[in-house]
Amino acid sequence: MAKPVIITVDDDPEVLQAVARDLRQEYGDRFRIIRADSGASALEALEQLKLRNQPVSLFLVDQRMPQMSGVEFLEQAMSMFPDAKRALLTAYADTDAAIRAINNTKIDYYLMKPWDPPEERLYPVLDDLLDDWQAGFHPPFEGIRVIGNRWSPYSHQVKDFLARNQVPYQWLDIELSEEAQKLAEYSECDKLHLPIVLFGDGSHVMQPTNLQVAEKIGLRTQAEKPFYDLIIVGGGPAGLAAAVYAASEGLRTVMIEREAPGGQAGTSSRIENYLGFPTGLSGGDLARRGVTQAKRFGVEILTPQEVKGIRVENQYRFVQLEDGSEISCHALMLALGVSWRRLDIPGLDRLTGAGVYYGAAQAEAMSCQDEDVYIVGGANSAGQAAMYFSRYAKHVTMLIRGDSLTKSMSQYLIDQIAQTLNITVKTHTSVREAKGETSLESITIHNSLTGETQTVPATSLFIFIGAVPRTEWLDGVIERDQHGYIITGPDLQKDGQRIKGWTLERDPFLLETNIPGVFAVGDVRHGSVKRVASGVGEGSICVQFVHRYLSNVL
Repeated sequence: MAKPVIITVDDDPEVLQAVARDLRQEYGDRFRIIRADSGASALEALEQLKLRNQPVSLFLVDQRMPQMSGVEFLEQAMSMFPDAKRALLTAYADTDAAIRAINNTKIDYYLMKPWDPPEERLYPVLDDLLDDWQAGFHPPFEGIRVIGNRWSPYSHQVKDFLARNQVPYQWLDIELSEEAQKLAEYSECDKLHLPIVLFGDGSHVMQPTNLQVAEKIGLRTQAEKPFYDLIIVGGGPAGLAAAVYAASEGLRTVMIEREAPGGQAGTSSRIENYLGFPTGLSGGDLARRGVTQAKRFGVEILTPQEVKGIRVENQYRFVQLEDGSEISCHALMLALGVSWRRLDIPGLDRLTGAGVYYGAAQAEAMSCQDEDVYIVGGANSAGQAAMYFSRYAKHVTMLIRGDSLTKSMSQYLIDQIAQTLNITVKTHTSVREAKGETSLESITIHNSLTGETQTVPATSLFIFIGAVPRTEWLDGVIERDQHGYIITGPDLQKDGQRIKGWTLERDPFLLETNIPGVFAVGDVRHGSVKRVASGVGEGSICVQFVHRYLSNVL
């Protein structure tokens, strides 16, 4: 933690220099000493300290200053740092004013000038004040602070990005927190430009993109090298597993992830059927472990970064990044994963990020305290989310089109939901409309069995209705099925005919696409099993095919 601050203010430069010297001599090892030659300049310094979240322990201020007296300064400073101790430096003629200040402004002490020798007339008084302050001091949050509006899609984007990349942050709601309102004022940010992200060095960014936040917190967004043995596009379980195995076996490997390592699985609140974790683990924890392991073996991880295209030139494969740059490799692995399917009903798009969320959106869980939460979907991801939100919400209602959860959800989750008193499952039910001006206020739901339609109050709706691949950018290059999933291995054979454009005498390897040296693994692959364990398995196995391919290239 940064040192707590002692601020001394005096318009006499000789006195200011002398008191700062004595303070540094006695307290400089434990406190940061800041001096100011006027109340106005001191207030400016305080605003910067607030933006940096640095605590102030003591004000030592001269009473007789032009433009702003010591008491007048302290009256304003108290609103910014109410817990700091306050001491006045006074001449004999100002004694009455100092005594009135003790009564009216809650000055803790006043000191007569001169204070020589400080060992007798300064330090004992300040020691007592600082000891009292230290006894009641609670260290401030160290890290990123996000000031925004709960119903702002921009605010949700920042919170979700930080949470999924496992970057600790403090959320301050501008509507509920006086501290947030003051910080917005100090940073000269109005509500139209929220959120504002405050960093530990005192800098701040208004309505930042994920890339801006990533660069500020030290995530790697640019490749170190122009060429790699293996480029992996996608950082879900399949991509992470491939990265670990490839790098551990000596391949120069870079993994490119457009959002956060862990992929869709990384948003799961609890995975309880993954081998080796009998009590379960969160998707975030799985991603963190995978990232740590990959980096240990030297994998470069670029995030957030997106691949916009690929091209083939002889034995080299090139990927074009969103920023226009390009890197190349001998072997390319597509571990793109899938995205949540969008629900096409009136009002939903307009309220996405403002009460309507796709996926678990764990960054919003604390905001749902003691509220009613609605979840659309009946697969494992929806069940895991229901169990997670039941810890915070007053009640969780699951809306499913079918007659039960048994067709799409693991039995262990069905049993847990049945035993959780504040979860209700409504069968044969779908959402017909989302309503609200600036945020979700209610939803209209319809029961297909009874024909009943009703509108119920709702502030949080989480949607899990299946997934779709985002592979349109591969058109004309990589073979895909009618749903956009990448076709690999034996599935490329059509009526025993050789693949169009295939240039090698051998058949494609099990996880190889229609382009030699380009592989596909995980949920994006046609025919894959949509489970974390299978994704990890495919990513691991695919590295062996990469080696076999490289043995004939290098």
